[in-house]
Amino acid sequence: MTSYVIPAHDIVGLPVAGTSDLFPVRRVYCVGRNYAGHAREMGSDPTREPPFFFCKPGDAQAVVPAAPNRVLELPYPPQTNNLHYECELVVAIGKGGADISVEDAASHIFGYAVGFDMTRRDLQFKMRDVGRPWEIGKAFDFSAPIGLIHRAEEAGDINHAAIQLDVDGVTKQSADISQLIWSISETIANLSTYFTLAPGDLIFSGTPEGVGAVVRGNVLEGKVAGLSPITVKLV
Repeated sequence: MTSYVIPAHDIVGLPVAGTSDLFPVRRVYCVGRNYAGHAREMGSDPTREPPFFFCKPGDAQAVVPAAPNRVLELPYPPQTNNLHYECELVVAIGKGGADISVEDAASHIFGYAVGFDMTRRDLQFKMRDVGRPWEIGKAFDFSAPIGLIHRAEEAGDINHAAIQLDVDGVTKQSADISQLIWSISETIANLSTYFTLAPGDLIFSGTPEGVGAVVRGNVLEGKVAGLSPITVKLV
């Protein structure tokens, strides 16, 4: 019998709302600057140029399931003095494929969740300014807390759902999914021209304007209408 020479890592399983089932995570893709307001606050022109993507690790060090009705304690990461929140609608892929058409993209979606793309903004900007990759600003431990996944057929009209993030009870981000520069279906179609998508993939669809820094002790609550909220405390 063949065995691994070191212990194999565990697959991250995200709870599916209303069941005891878990959604197994494969890859985590993220769309950059997909709301016009956020593009402007990052110093970019919010035109419909082709979307760009980056990735986070799909392992248990980065993807953190957030239990319902509980506050998830999230460690403040090292090597940063400017940790930012980014509240996003997360799309869970249930059927794989490459070169998926916009018209067929919805049939590849298993469900949706609320997630935070936590960002070491100082490190991201430092890398950006010298033309280097962003990984140390985006792909660190505990950088992708995600709430319950709701099946697509149970999520309502997600394309017109409100999205909001509060810090210590004060609203910092407030928008509507319909304000995405590239819609969910368009994002899936475009991403699938670069990568063959597979069941278990997650797509962070972009964050609205209003991103900002948080410190230890802050409590973040992210909401998308029709989905379970996610609550995180920085420790």
